[in-house]
Amino acid sequence: MTFEPTRRVWLYSSVAAAAAVAGIGGAWWRQHAAAAAGERLDEGFWAQRFERPEGGEVSFDTFRGKPLLVNFWATWCPPCVEEMPMIDAFFRENGANGLQVVGLAIDQPSAVRKFLARTPVSYPIGLAGLQGTELVKQLGNTAGGLPYTLMVDAGGAVAARKMGKLDAGDLQAWRRA
Repeated sequence: MTFEPTRRVWLYSSVAAAAAVAGIGGAWWRQHAAAAAGERLDEGFWAQRFERPEGGEVSFDTFRGKPLLVNFWATWCPPCVEEMPMIDAFFRENGANGLQVVGLAIDQPSAVRKFLARTPVSYPIGLAGLQGTELVKQLGNTAGGLPYTLMVDAGGAVAARKMGKLDAGDLQAWRRA
């Protein structure tokens, strides 16, 4: 199959335009994500309360003034489940130094309770449900994908965000928040 010169020019131009749009979009996203880091969380964030699977509640206000890692997850999300033991180890290693971790389950309460009975963690879990879906979007994850993790420094500013599965390097870098 051969292309006429005008078709070839149109094809190459289309591919070049698509690449340019992708490059500009990627650069905008990186700049926007970097600009969002450092934003101070408002009173609405600190007023959030979530029921705990075992009873009681998680209140973000109790974490104010301490570095805080917030991990949004679900039982049906394989990368979420895979990263939980690493997050738990991170909390156990750093909790005595004031670093706090909260997991917010965007899932059915019964599924979360059943999952945690088989795979317990030492950090608090909140049952976020639909409230968590809205919160994750307000915190920069407009697509609402999971897992999504946010690191907040002791001053209440966003130090880092990550969409997707965490790795040990992320946690090591965030330890200094």
